[in-house]
Amino acid sequence: MKKIFTIVLGFVMTAAMADGVDQRQILPMNEMQRNHLLSEMRMLLTGTGAILEALAQDDRAAAARHARSLGTDMPHKMEGHMDNILPEQFMQLGMAMHQEFDRIAQDAESGKDTKHTLQQLSETLGRCTACHATYQISTGRQLAGQGSQKNHGEHGAHSHTH
Repeated sequence: MKKIFTIVLGFVMTAAMADGVDQRQILPMNEMQRNHLLSEMRMLLTGTGAILEALAQDDRAAAARHARSLGTDMPHKMEGHMDNILPEQFMQLGMAMHQEFDRIAQDAESGKDTKHTLQQLSETLGRCTACHATYQISTGRQLAGQGSQKNHGEHGAHSHTH
C-alpha cells in the first residue's frame, strides 16, 4: 500500500507541475473560507510538530494526546460545514487524514513503539502532500486579478502568510 501511495503521489506531483505551469485544481473560496482552511492547516502543522516532539522524547502519551486533537473530533475542522463548497475528493482526503490521526492516537495509547507511530505519521503527511499537489486556493479577488492560470511559483495554497 505504501509503495502504491508513493507512486501515485509522484505522478500527481509531476502532473501538477507539467510544463512549469501550475495545473492544480483551483478551489474558489471567499476570504472567510480561505482563512478557515488555512487556519486548520496551521493547526495540523503545529499539532504534527508537537507529535514529533513527543516522539523524540519517547512520550507516547503526549503523542497520543496531540494526535487525538487532530482526529475526527478536531474542533473547527472543515468537514461538515464546507462540504458543499469543496470537491468530494478534497473532503475525503481531509476526513481520511483526521481518521489517521485517530489511529495514531489509538496505537500510541496501546503501547505501539515510536517507530510504528513515525511510520503512521509519515503516511499521514503523505496525504497533506498529495492534497497540496492537487489543489490550490484562490479567492474571487485573486482569480479576477490573475486570471484562472497561475504562473509557476505562485502557489495559491502556499502563498499565504502564516
